[in-house]
Amino acid sequence: MNDQKVRRKACSFCVDGAKTIDYKQSDLLQRYMNEYGRIRPRRQTGTCAKHQRALAQAIKRARHIALVPFTQE
Repeated sequence: MNDQKVRRKACSFCVDGAKTIDYKQSDLLQRYMNEYGRIRPRRQTGTCAKHQRALAQAIKRARHIALVPFTQE
């Protein structure tokens, strides 16, 4: 049995000191969506809970005004 410690990814928003996540930055939001247009979970992206909630809200707002597609074809 390997007892190696798994190091968690650092939240990129916390490291950069981002105050808000803007829904108008579609290129940033695309990084946190998979190829089917779904929001990637925290365990894949490494974001903290606070920023993951803000990120999900920004993606949903961008979808609503058609900056980001609901699904990728």
